[in-house]
Amino acid sequence: MAAIDSAVADGVDILSLSLGGRSNPYYRDNIAIASFGAIQHGVFVSCAAGNSGPSRSSLSNAAPWIMTVAASYNDRSFPTAVKLGDGQIFEGSSLYSGKKTKQLPLVYNRTAGSQGAAYCFEGSLVKKLVKGKIVVCEGGIYSRTGVGEKVKKAGGAGMLLLNSEDEGEEILADAHILPATSLGASAAKAIRKYVGSAKEPSALIVFQGTVYVNTAPVMAAFSSRGPNSAGPDVIKPDVTAPGVDILAAWPPNISPSMLKSDNRSVLFNIISGTSMSCPHVSGLASLLKSVHRDWSPAAIKSALMTTAYTLNNKGAAVADIASTSTSKSATPFAFGSGHVDPENASDPGLVYDITAEDYLFYLCSLSYNSSQIALFSSGVNFTCPKNAVLQPGDLNYPSFSVLFSKYARNMSVTYKRTVKNVGKIPSTYAVQVKEPTGVSVTVEPRSLTFKKMGEKLSYKVSFVALGGPTLINSSFGTLTWVSGKYRVGSPIAVTWL
Repeated sequence: MAAIDSAVADGVDILSLSLGGRSNPYYRDNIAIASFGAIQHGVFVSCAAGNSGPSRSSLSNAAPWIMTVAASYNDRSFPTAVKLGDGQIFEGSSLYSGKKTKQLPLVYNRTAGSQGAAYCFEGSLVKKLVKGKIVVCEGGIYSRTGVGEKVKKAGGAGMLLLNSEDEGEEILADAHILPATSLGASAAKAIRKYVGSAKEPSALIVFQGTVYVNTAPVMAAFSSRGPNSAGPDVIKPDVTAPGVDILAAWPPNISPSMLKSDNRSVLFNIISGTSMSCPHVSGLASLLKSVHRDWSPAAIKSALMTTAYTLNNKGAAVADIASTSTSKSATPFAFGSGHVDPENASDPGLVYDITAEDYLFYLCSLSYNSSQIALFSSGVNFTCPKNAVLQPGDLNYPSFSVLFSKYARNMSVTYKRTVKNVGKIPSTYAVQVKEPTGVSVTVEPRSLTFKKMGEKLSYKVSFVALGGPTLINSSFGTLTWVSGKYRVGSPIAVTWL
């Protein structure tokens, strides 16, 4: 908190926070409290959503005044090809840049050592069994490079690191200290079967370097997910940005594998996490602030959210590598409004602006008491109105989160939004709605005509549960205001409680 306060006092425009913890009520969240003070001074705050995905409601830094950033793949990868002795070929991932291995004997579990050898535990690998061979190791216990260290120490010539079913198909590139590659759950299953059935199992690893033009973006499995447990009336995360296998500056006194036995020194490394995607968005916010000096943090956030895209570079819906659904499509609980689009964000047409006082009214709608509110309103004489009817869904947020009982029939909620014209004049926007399953959506009015720059117009959205018990936890839609080149989009997430 002191660091954030000091940065604000120094006059920064943007704060980029690649840190976080558990999701807590905002009044017990130090980052939420300190960042509120920052936005009161016009400072945009971008935070990592966390790396606890794909579990539901696993994200942190969920306060509505924070830009919460998820992580996704870009179109670059570092693939390997693993060729088994029976001709099967599987794709993996590795930063190892040496020559391909020879076709070498493959050992696993009991053929590699004693109890724990399947996980390549410390001391479990027997040197005479693994020397000069490729060792198959289960992941999930040690760091990925740390497993390779144990294989190399035992004399292994290479390693295949296998994902569990829970880890799925996500394979991240690592700076291994021996020829090694990570493999997804489906490849891992086939390799286990092959090693267990073949009389003389063998494998060859080919390192293919850097490959571009992969399908992207794709949501990373590790990226933390919504819905937002601290405030379910706000969709979180807000957006996604590149966060997998990112080239980033690296301290030369720490090896790229982060192993003490590794003597390599580099100035750059390839790393993954929402700690990588968050700075991407912080940089974009800096660019927007340089172009639009008078924009508030909420206006910058709105521009990035309403212009985000949800189609990949092949024209299909952005996929989620952790999805178990047939479509594999990602949802707003994985990517928020979508993947950030810098060029369109600089000219969004309309913005949803929010003041510090608006956020305080939002906290009132959560029934926070005066002591809890005071944590945020320090220096401001503020008390919650006594007789006003406040609902969290009326916060002027660029997305819509709706909560219904699974057994609701004809239950309705109505939210109000206000948009500010920052595009062309005159201009008329017409609304387009894709309704979530099980819900009807009505917008009034259905068109907005702006005659001045900076003009503000309001509209209301009514959501009606169509009724009957539902087997789904969530359904999703979109609300988009369209005028010429402008498409001001907002996701809709309905959660069935």
